Amino acid sequence: MPIKVMVLAFIVAVAGLLGVNSVFIVSELERAVLLEFGRVVRADIEPGLHLKKPFINEVRKFDGRVLTLDANPERFLTLEKKAVIVDSFAKFKVNDAQRFYTATSGDERRAEALLRQRINNGLRNEISKRSLHEVVSGERDELMNVLTERLDSVAREELGVEVVDVRVKRIDLPPEVSQSVYARMNTERDIEAREHRAQGQELAAGIRADASKQREVILAEAYADAESIRGDGDAGSAALYADAFSRDLEFYKFYRSMAAYQRTFANKGDILVVDPNSEFFKYLKKSKN
Repeated sequence: MPIKVMVLAFIVAVAGLLGVNSVFIVSELERAVLLEFGRVVRADIEPGLHLKKPFINEVRKFDGRVLTLDANPERFLTLEKKAVIVDSFAKFKVNDAQRFYTATSGDERRAEALLRQRINNGLRNEISKRSLHEVVSGERDELMNVLTERLDSVAREELGVEVVDVRVKRIDLPPEVSQSVYARMNTERDIEAREHRAQGQELAAGIRADASKQREVILAEAYADAESIRGDGDAGSAALYADAFSRDLEFYKFYRSMAAYQRTFANKGDILVVDPNSEFFKYLKKSKN
């Protein structure tokens, strides 16, 4: 091969190598810094195609998306010195590429380790200020909001990352205290249930007493109304009898005697011992004549 061709090929190869090492691309999902002999000369490079000095500049790229840090379950003490095991996670992303590189050398695992340590310290401080009830339910959301805000401020300053959110997946009691806590909770619920039953029974007794009182009042009023109606009926009946008696005394006596006979002899098995000549059989005697 001619020397000129070899020289030309070498020049083309060197030019190609220099060209490849003179450009770099940053995607929209990345954050990048430009280094010169290990020193940051350009930070937070925008997405797109960029130029650099070949073999002098170095580009370090980091994931710019929101990342998840799954922290290991840790044991903390509450305000009343009760142990709880907290399993948490955090959402974070690189906010300041230069600070992130300076603090972690661009190592994402190191950044996670440092952030995990700060999350544990934050949880320890916040849980130690609250009771077990507040940690589990009462102020859980407030605890997470305060922790997220404080951790975000520290992480931005020290690590160059933004803490988007910190959440607790699970809060457990240590096995050695869980049984006693559950027993106490059952006792408290049993006492509360008895109080509710007593209140219900008291309320039921009041309702029954009121219903009984209303029943007696209704019956008394109904009896009074019935007696009044019965009295009006008896008065009307007596008036009719009196009118009939005044118009035809003999017919009235006959009608009353027939009604008495009907009532007296209604049951054939009854035995009546009466003098045949008594006034009671007056109209029976007349019917024979």
